[in-house]
Amino acid sequence: QVQLAESGGGLVESGGSLRLSCVASGTIASAYVMGWYRQAPNRPRELVAGMTSAGTANYADSVKGRFTISKDAAKPAIYLQMDSLKPEDTAVYYCHYFTLQNNRWGQGTQVTVSS
Repeated sequence: QVQLAESGGGLVESGGSLRLSCVASGTIASAYVMGWYRQAPNRPRELVAGMTSAGTANYADSVKGRFTISKDAAKPAIYLQMDSLKPEDTAVYYCHYFTLQNNRWGQGTQVTVSS
Protein backbone atom coordinates (compact mmCIF):
# COMPACT_ATOMS: atom_id res chain seq x y z
CA GLN A 1 0.00 0.00 0.00
CA VAL A 2 0.98 3.60 -0.53
CA GLN A 3 0.58 6.26 2.13
CA LEU A 4 0.67 9.99 1.50
CA ALA A 5 1.78 12.54 4.09
CA GLU A 6 0.84 16.15 3.37
CA SER A 7 2.00 19.31 5.07
CA GLY A 8 2.16 23.03 4.53
CA GLY A 9 -1.37 24.38 4.59
CA GLY A 10 -2.42 27.37 6.62
CA LEU A 11 -3.87 30.86 6.65
CA VAL A 12 -2.40 33.56 4.44
CA GLU A 13 -3.46 36.99 3.23
CA SER A 14 -4.43 37.60 -0.36
CA GLY A 15 -1.30 37.95 -2.47
CA GLY A 16 0.71 35.77 -0.15
CA SER A 17 2.42 32.43 -0.67
CA LEU A 18 2.31 28.92 0.70
CA ARG A 19 4.18 25.72 -0.10
CA LEU A 20 2.55 22.32 0.17
CA SER A 21 4.50 19.08 0.47
CA CYS A 22 3.44 15.49 -0.08
CA VAL A 23 5.66 12.49 0.54
CA ALA A 24 4.64 9.02 -0.59
CA SER A 25 5.75 5.91 1.27
CA GLY A 26 5.21 2.20 0.88
CA THR A 27 5.41 0.25 -2.36
CA ILE A 28 6.03 2.94 -4.98
CA ALA A 29 5.74 2.10 -8.66
CA SER A 30 8.48 3.00 -11.10
CA ALA A 31 5.99 5.07 -13.09
CA TYR A 32 3.23 7.06 -11.46
CA VAL A 33 1.38 10.35 -11.46
CA MET A 34 1.18 12.52 -8.37
CA GLY A 35 -0.81 15.67 -8.09
CA TRP A 36 -2.78 18.14 -6.05
CA TYR A 37 -6.53 18.48 -6.05
CA ARG A 38 -8.65 20.89 -4.06
CA GLN A 39 -12.19 21.00 -2.81
CA ALA A 40 -13.96 24.12 -1.61
CA PRO A 41 -17.23 23.93 0.36
CA ASN A 42 -20.15 22.87 -1.83
CA ARG A 43 -17.85 22.48 -4.82
CA PRO A 44 -16.60 19.33 -6.56
CA ARG A 45 -13.01 18.25 -6.13
CA GLU A 46 -10.87 19.65 -8.94
CA LEU A 47 -7.38 19.10 -10.24
CA VAL A 48 -4.93 21.87 -9.40
CA ALA A 49 -1.68 20.47 -10.80
CA GLY A 50 -0.20 17.10 -11.59
CA MET A 51 3.20 15.68 -12.42
CA THR A 52 4.33 12.36 -13.81
CA SER A 53 7.29 10.51 -12.37
CA ALA A 54 9.12 11.54 -15.56
CA GLY A 55 8.57 15.19 -14.71
CA THR A 56 5.79 16.27 -17.04
CA ALA A 57 3.51 18.79 -15.38
CA ASN A 58 0.04 20.10 -16.07
CA TYR A 59 -2.01 22.82 -14.39
CA ALA A 60 -5.56 24.00 -14.08
CA ASP A 61 -6.08 27.21 -16.03
CA SER A 62 -7.05 29.01 -12.84
CA VAL A 63 -3.60 28.54 -11.30
CA LYS A 64 -1.29 28.80 -14.31
CA GLY A 65 1.40 31.39 -13.72
CA ARG A 66 0.78 31.43 -9.96
CA PHE A 67 1.34 27.84 -8.82
CA THR A 68 4.34 25.63 -9.52
CA ILE A 69 4.45 21.89 -8.99
CA SER A 70 7.78 20.16 -8.57
CA LYS A 71 9.09 16.75 -7.60
CA ASP A 72 11.89 15.58 -5.41
CA ALA A 73 14.80 14.00 -7.27
CA ALA A 74 15.63 11.60 -4.45
CA LYS A 75 12.25 10.37 -3.17
CA PRO A 76 8.61 10.09 -4.23
CA ALA A 77 7.51 13.53 -3.14
CA ILE A 78 5.87 16.51 -4.77
CA TYR A 79 5.61 20.13 -3.80
CA LEU A 80 3.18 22.87 -4.72
CA GLN A 81 4.49 26.42 -4.53
CA MET A 82 1.48 28.72 -4.44
CA ASP A 83 2.13 32.41 -5.08
CA SER A 84 -0.20 35.35 -5.57
CA LEU A 85 -2.88 33.52 -3.64
CA LYS A 86 -6.46 34.67 -3.97
CA PRO A 87 -9.47 34.16 -1.68
CA GLU A 88 -10.93 31.81 -4.30
CA ASP A 89 -7.97 29.48 -3.74
CA THR A 90 -9.38 28.69 -0.31
CA ALA A 91 -10.05 24.95 -0.12
CA VAL A 92 -8.86 21.67 1.29
CA TYR A 93 -5.95 20.53 -0.82
CA TYR A 94 -5.46 16.80 -1.35
CA CYS A 95 -2.39 14.97 -2.57
CA HIS A 96 -3.08 12.18 -5.03
CA TYR A 97 -1.03 9.21 -6.19
CA PHE A 98 -2.10 7.25 -9.24
CA THR A 99 -1.02 4.21 -11.21
CA LEU A 100 -3.13 1.76 -13.16
CA GLN A 101 -3.07 -0.50 -10.08
CA ASN A 102 -3.31 2.08 -7.34
CA ASN A 103 -5.25 5.22 -6.53
CA ARG A 104 -4.50 6.88 -3.19
CA TRP A 105 -5.50 10.16 -1.53
CA GLY A 106 -3.90 12.08 1.27
CA GLN A 107 -5.91 13.27 4.26
CA GLY A 108 -6.04 16.84 2.99
CA THR A 109 -4.62 20.12 4.23
CA GLN A 110 -6.59 23.33 4.63
CA VAL A 111 -5.53 26.45 2.74
CA THR A 112 -7.34 29.64 3.67
CA VAL A 113 -6.70 32.93 1.89
CA SER A 114 -8.11 36.02 3.56
CA SER A 115 -9.11 39.08 1.56
